[in-house]
Amino acid sequence: MSDPLAGLPPRFLRTPEAARYLGLSGRTLEKHRTYGTGPTYRKIGGRVVYALDDLKAWADLGAKTSTSDPGKGTVLPAKKRPYAGQERR
Repeated sequence: MSDPLAGLPPRFLRTPEAARYLGLSGRTLEKHRTYGTGPTYRKIGGRVVYALDDLKAWADLGAKTSTSDPGKGTVLPAKKRPYAGQERR
């Protein structure tokens, strides 16, 4: 039997599904989107969707082998960051 999904583009997840996949709350993922600290997303007809590959790539930025391992990158917290040159209040 052939796979009925063979040849179809990768599946996209809505915010609640993507949050479950990452082990986050939907609200945290929304904050990441607002602050620009989260995974790449797409807007399709007003709906926000995430590709599985993008979710995995973002989560992989936080991969470490020990506490002293600098890793590939950093997964930032879902907090507002000041723009370059902007004063802190």
